[in-house]
Amino acid sequence: YKRQHNDFGKEGEREAVDFLIKEGHTILECNFRYGHAEIDIISQKGDILHIVEVKTRSSTAYGEPESFVDQRKIDLLVKSANYYVRRKDLDVEVQFDIISIVKNSVEYNINYIEDAFYPF
Repeated sequence: YKRQHNDFGKEGEREAVDFLIKEGHTILECNFRYGHAEIDIISQKGDILHIVEVKTRSSTAYGEPESFVDQRKIDLLVKSANYYVRRKDLDVEVQFDIISIVKNSVEYNINYIEDAFYPF
């Protein structure tokens, strides 16, 4: 029985939302789309706006989930985040985070990487 890839990812995003709420974040948006980009989660904690990319994998055989965030993806996230901040007229510091989830029948591991990359 193989789960649909998309369902698996959505499940991971739901778990990431629960995790962030427990960490004291307020969830502002899920799956925010701008052009060809999508931000999985936008949350706020204090005066920091968190742009969160969620990566869910069933194994680390091909590397840690966070290693799948490439420069093109980073550029799209930065562009989308800038648009979101302008559109909402927010006065916040923006931080880019990754939540990587590895989940299979044996293990369940959630790794929250704050300030995962900087928008250069």
